[in-house]
Amino acid sequence: MTDLPKKLSRPAAGALDHAGIKTLEDLAKLSRKEFLALHGVGPASLPTVEGAMKEAGLDFAQK
Repeated sequence: MTDLPKKLSRPAAGALDHAGIKTLEDLAKLSRKEFLALHGVGPASLPTVEGAMKEAGLDFAQK
């Protein structure tokens, strides 16, 4: 299990926590569109999350 990036904004981190997403593996179950639809997550969070996922060998789900 890989922790979420610490560089996430407070609103984005709160949105992921509220959605029950605690790890990058949890996040990889969402599509990019689903991630961006979470209240508190914006496009500025995408590069941080995608970079961390890529380092862990993960990607967003293809739905």
